[in-house]
Amino acid sequence: MTAMAPTRTAPDLSYLLDHTSHVLRTQMSAALAEIGLTARMHCVLVHALEEERTQIQLAEIGDMDKTTMVVTVDALEGAGLAERRPSSRDRRARIIAVTEKGAEVAARSQKIVDRVHADALAGLERGDREVLLRALEQLTDDRLSTPAETPGPARRARQSRK
Repeated sequence: MTAMAPTRTAPDLSYLLDHTSHVLRTQMSAALAEIGLTARMHCVLVHALEEERTQIQLAEIGDMDKTTMVVTVDALEGAGLAERRPSSRDRRARIIAVTEKGAEVAARSQKIVDRVHADALAGLERGDREVLLRALEQLTDDRLSTPAETPGPARRARQSRK
């Protein structure tokens, strides 16, 4: 005997957010690769330019683990885009300083990021874009601001849209 699947009473929000996020990440990755950057490298450059930040602070902003952050900063240093330096505020701390070349690349990469975001939203009417962005900002500031504690990673099998 086959069990009957429960009837959905609303669109699958998890699928919609997961799928659109995945597709946006792949589009962003492809676009930034054109100038030799990854999304993580872009994130580090932009946030390191905003103010003096340590590697740990930048890893937290970019939601990166320690190992990923080290690899990312190593790649930025290797490309001459950033360097590790002692902090001007705390000599025990080391910050990620963006080089002049890195600042130029960050400006180019920000234009790419803005373009990818605009292209992603282009299929919506202007009013719908504003509503979507406002609603997502409200969710990230409120109900979906903090991940729940789980015993293991929260992963979900890829599902086809029905």
